[in-house]
Amino acid sequence: MSADEICEAKPYHHGDLRRTIIDTALATLKEQQGWQFTLREIARRAQVSHSAPYRHFPDKGALLHELALLGFERLNAAMQDAMGPAMSAPERLRAMAYAYLAFGEENPDLYRLMFSTQAGDPAQIHVDPRAQAPFYLVIEVLERGQEEGTIRGRSALGQATASWAHLHGLTLLSIDSRLVPAKVGDHAIEDALTTLLDGLVSDQTAR
Repeated sequence: MSADEICEAKPYHHGDLRRTIIDTALATLKEQQGWQFTLREIARRAQVSHSAPYRHFPDKGALLHELALLGFERLNAAMQDAMGPAMSAPERLRAMAYAYLAFGEENPDLYRLMFSTQAGDPAQIHVDPRAQAPFYLVIEVLERGQEEGTIRGRSALGQATASWAHLHGLTLLSIDSRLVPAKVGDHAIEDALTTLLDGLVSDQTAR
């Protein structure tokens, strides 16, 4: 009997099948550095029947969609954790920016999946509350800073969009090893984030 046949015949004992499938897919994503896996492979690795994943995910695309949203959820948590209660708005923005970059660098394949069309229509993914949470967290901090006078009084939505574009590009350059010191210097990330904050922080605020 082949290994696949053994897995197919093995009785299901997991208490939370959905979580088991998701955790196995995340581990496989990290190990394989991509999402070329099949649902059959995920089932085999999770030691459940080959039909088990279909109880929660009708196809691989649905599983990738959930992984992408989970990525945004974890990114939001990382950004939240980076902020201290006594921080000013500029300090919070800097802390969140570094947390954003660190998340991408520590989870490069999950980060790429979060923005891949293979995880579904971006118009559907990016309107999900879990995908919106990190973005609106930035808007919240920007608006608070505007009220305090530490952030320039402009469109918080526009400022958040510019910040996202800046950080997304910087994160991709970092995880793809494109920030070569011979080209961008030894402190590219720090310099880039300082430049970003220069455009957001009020002239009267000392950083």
